[in-house]
Amino acid sequence: MGVKGSLARQLLAWQVVIVVALLTAVAVFSAIQSNENFMDVEGRRMLLAAENLAAIPTIRGSDTGPGTKDDIPGALTDPLRYQQLPSFTETARGFSGADLVVLARPDLTVVSATTPGLTGSELAVGSSTIATGRSWVGVVGDSLVAHVPVMDNGSHVIGIAAVSVETPGFFAGIIESPTDALVALGLATVLGVFGSLLLAQRVKKQTLGLEPAEITSLVEQREAMLHGIREGVVGLDGANRIVLVNDHAKTLLSIPADSVGSSVSDLDFNERMTDVLTGRAEGADQIVLRRGRVLTMNRMPISLHDKTIGSVVTMRDRTEMVALQNELAATQNTTDTLRAQAHEFSNRLHTISGLIELGEYDEVRQFITTVSNTQQQWHAEVSARIEDSAVAALLIAKASVAAEHGVGLRLSAGSRLSEVDSALSADLVTVLGNLVDNAVDALGLTASGGARDGWIEVDINELDDAIRVVVRDSGPGVAPEIAREVFRNGFTTKAAEEGGKRGLGLALARQTCIRRQGWIDVHNEGGAVFTAMVPR
Repeated sequence: MGVKGSLARQLLAWQVVIVVALLTAVAVFSAIQSNENFMDVEGRRMLLAAENLAAIPTIRGSDTGPGTKDDIPGALTDPLRYQQLPSFTETARGFSGADLVVLARPDLTVVSATTPGLTGSELAVGSSTIATGRSWVGVVGDSLVAHVPVMDNGSHVIGIAAVSVETPGFFAGIIESPTDALVALGLATVLGVFGSLLLAQRVKKQTLGLEPAEITSLVEQREAMLHGIREGVVGLDGANRIVLVNDHAKTLLSIPADSVGSSVSDLDFNERMTDVLTGRAEGADQIVLRRGRVLTMNRMPISLHDKTIGSVVTMRDRTEMVALQNELAATQNTTDTLRAQAHEFSNRLHTISGLIELGEYDEVRQFITTVSNTQQQWHAEVSARIEDSAVAALLIAKASVAAEHGVGLRLSAGSRLSEVDSALSADLVTVLGNLVDNAVDALGLTASGGARDGWIEVDINELDDAIRVVVRDSGPGVAPEIAREVFRNGFTTKAAEEGGKRGLGLALARQTCIRRQGWIDVHNEGGAVFTAMVPR
């Protein structure tokens, strides 16, 4: 608990302050409204009482009757008759409920008042317009006053009738408010405080009992850990929207800094990346290509109360490792080629040795000539049609590997390839090498089942803006239901199913084509036919 109390207490205190402030505002409004009502109702009543007082004939004077020339003067104009006035002022006070009733001369001298001590003093008129001969209602001092001129029969002002009532104070206005309003205010206060208490308890429960300082510290620690680890981390909610992502993940995925809140489908991800992030592609250490980077990704669903609420995806950059693996694979291919050539050379030596032991010297001479011509013919054929040295060397080497597996490798009559730049040459070696290896593996499996004399045909042609590579084999072909799967899940699924490298090679060939904005496909035509388009 902090110095200022727990979160629940702070919330309760603030809610009470808000409720009290609202109730105070309501009370002020009620008092103002009550005061306005008082001024309106009482003002009219005081004005009516003053008008009635000013209209009394004894006070203002009267006509003696029709045809009479002399009028009877009012008591207000005759000092000898002032003693008649108090009875009228008292009567007016009694009927109107006023606090004070005054009769004064035009010079504001009080001649009669319900409060005797005021007689002879000056009538306080404030901002009244009575001096101009007009009636007026307003506040003078602490009283609401109505001033009405007293006029004789000739419409001359002979005095002033003033009736006043004391105005209530602010708190008196609240106290005098209707009982229902006071009850409503009291009930609102109780409900407000009770609601504040419930809200404070609910917030306390939702924050797992943590105080503000603890929540802040927890968030800061989480952010520090999230951005401090070397792996990329992406958190997704149940709708596959990004709720958290660290800096390393933004770099690896090449996504904008404000990607939090974006859906996976809204970002520029390929199908493979989307499948891994959303969980459609299951399995550990999923390999995904993202803008030249090779990423290893793992997805872990998050459950709360037996309900999946999201997932966390971690990723590592394996670009350098894959490059090393490719270099190792190249070395391995060289080793395999040398081993195959050594094996083939050993077989030929054994053949020659046997023929010599049999004394078949002419056969030895003919065998050596045939082998030499065949080897030279293949080298010459490849060199004549394939001018790129790396691709030509690959085909020559793969022929030895294929021969070791009992498979013949041939180049189509229409194949042509000129010298290309080193980057394109390396990508062609990757695509062609993996497709040939895939065909050799497929035919090798078939051969182990009893079939012999398999063949692989390579067709390479230059188009205006791309190199087309077609690899055909005499194997059983690719089952239609896995025709797309061999490319999408090659890095993991194929290796898991067969324990070999076919899946890895096909996936790498596909990713190389896609990286160059190309494509790769497969169909069956007497065997598997893989077609790859590698843009320049």
